[in-house]
Amino acid sequence: MKKIPLLLLLPLCLCQTSHAADDLMSRANKLFKPIPTKAPHLKANPATAAKVDLGMKLFFDPRLSTSQLISCNTCHNVGLAGADLQETSTGHGWQKGPRNSPTVFNAVFDVAQFWDGRAKDLQTQAKGPVQAAAEMNSNPDLVVRTLKSIPGYLPLFKAAFPGEKEPVSFDNMAKAIEVFEATLLTPDSRFDRFLKGEAGALDAKEKRGLRVFMDKGCAPCHAGTNVGGSDYYPFGVRETPATEIRPAGDTGRFMVTNTESDRYVFKAPSLRNVAVTQPYFHSGKVWTLHDAVTVMGSAQLGVKLKDSEVADTVAFLRTLTGRQPKLSYPLLPPGSDETPHPQLK
Repeated sequence: MKKIPLLLLLPLCLCQTSHAADDLMSRANKLFKPIPTKAPHLKANPATAAKVDLGMKLFFDPRLSTSQLISCNTCHNVGLAGADLQETSTGHGWQKGPRNSPTVFNAVFDVAQFWDGRAKDLQTQAKGPVQAAAEMNSNPDLVVRTLKSIPGYLPLFKAAFPGEKEPVSFDNMAKAIEVFEATLLTPDSRFDRFLKGEAGALDAKEKRGLRVFMDKGCAPCHAGTNVGGSDYYPFGVRETPATEIRPAGDTGRFMVTNTESDRYVFKAPSLRNVAVTQPYFHSGKVWTLHDAVTVMGSAQLGVKLKDSEVADTVAFLRTLTGRQPKLSYPLLPPGSDETPHPQLK
């Protein structure tokens, strides 16, 4: 057999490699979209600089809670990828919440908020923890009374909601927090750069992981801009997870809709920044990506993934960590003699 010189084979090899990379990139672009660099327009709640500034202060202000110890940032820490590194968050009086706190980063792209989707948007979601007894344990009247007692907030609310007779309101508090949270984006991940045409942004192992992610069937539930967050799915399609991971008493979306087909149905979480927002699942009982991928393989896909497939998938998931927002902790306006005192019980 006549030997073909190695130098003549190299162009063919390079061409095949390039074709494979282009094919992978093309497939990925049909399923996923990069995180944009600018906050999306909220049609029902247009952003202004004054509104974003107010929302940022309110997000960090613990005086929205009865104890005056807990702020939105407590459970959605912007220094910890918008999460809190707890199985379930600790709230008023050291109570433990029933579910893991999802990251607030990129949450504006989710179809709805909370694991069960009971809040249609970030504005509705912002009202929930403030009033939840196990979280901030407050109520609209107390929140408004507190904000009105802080002299520095009135001009901020007037600037954010010009022309309103009563700008300091519970609704406006939520609107301001929403527009601020919509700015908490993490663009420019290595995966986003790959989607934009930078083939070298992912190494060979990460590209294999992307193929596993698409070929094994992860992408139907985890696609779009947020690599998830766009719909609801049963947790335990093929195999019921361990009770510790999927507690029997938490029936998910069924608790919202009372529809039998929604029993143990949850919103597929966004996988953006998943490598730095552990622990995983609504129970927060799984602490490593390796274990989370293994659980999803058996519970959702009905397969036992090979060790190499799990390792490659984990490598791909680590490329979803984007550029984290850099914020300076805001100087909050001081209270007055009329500001309600903290209540710890």
